[in-house]
Amino acid sequence: MNEKSPYGRGFIAACIVVAAVLLCGALLLISGPRSTANPATASNPVQSTPAASTADSSTQPGTETPAQPGASTPAQPGASTPAPAHPGSGCALPAGDQAIPLKPPAVDGWDVSRRVVVPRSTAAGPVKTDPDGFRRCFAHSPTGAVFAAYNVVAALADQRQSIPTVRKLMLPGPNTQALIRELSTERPPANPNVSQPAGYRVLDADQDRATIMLALPVESAYMSITLTLVWHDDDWRLQPPPPGDPVGIPFAQHQNLSDFVAWTGI
Repeated sequence: MNEKSPYGRGFIAACIVVAAVLLCGALLLISGPRSTANPATASNPVQSTPAASTADSSTQPGTETPAQPGASTPAQPGASTPAPAHPGSGCALPAGDQAIPLKPPAVDGWDVSRRVVVPRSTAAGPVKTDPDGFRRCFAHSPTGAVFAAYNVVAALADQRQSIPTVRKLMLPGPNTQALIRELSTERPPANPNVSQPAGYRVLDADQDRATIMLALPVESAYMSITLTLVWHDDDWRLQPPPPGDPVGIPFAQHQNLSDFVAWTGI
């Protein structure tokens, strides 16, 4: 069941987790949990083993220039076709395996970023962390996009840094600029809630675009958000929503993680 968020677009864009939790919690209290994902492309849950957390290095981000994303052609799960490295604005990780990850990817550790536990890998990223805590530089692959999607939740969790985060995180263009103008008129809440991603599902992916659904725990069930990432300036960027829409739509309810790859550091 997809739901229209009752909250303002700017608020949800700055704190996707708060909006998702409040929305799904209300729905669960009214109607109870229901799964709305398509089982035809669901993957089986696999338990993960958390690793020790270590600190990342800090660097300054490069200058961004607007670019229009290309058309998406869904990738076939399990197809492994190595792609070349894409050196550019300081993010030159080898692209690595282009298969959609149907099992929890290997990690070097799980870190706490803006109160959200996120994965880290020398192969998939992130390999750079800015002084403000923003994590970037992911591999040009579906696996790199999954790592980036988890870090999107962390990036949006700190609403005090919403405008600089949007500038770094989202694909440059008129929708992103409109969102920045909207955020400049809002006051962030003092103590926003956060939620930890519990699993993922890659809906489609090619070399330059990936659409990923993340499961967030709510009460005794899960709420899903949907993120589209586009390869731009040698890193994964979040595609901003159209004016009037919140980040993360469509939202959906799920009774369990059977539609997802279970993957968490907590």
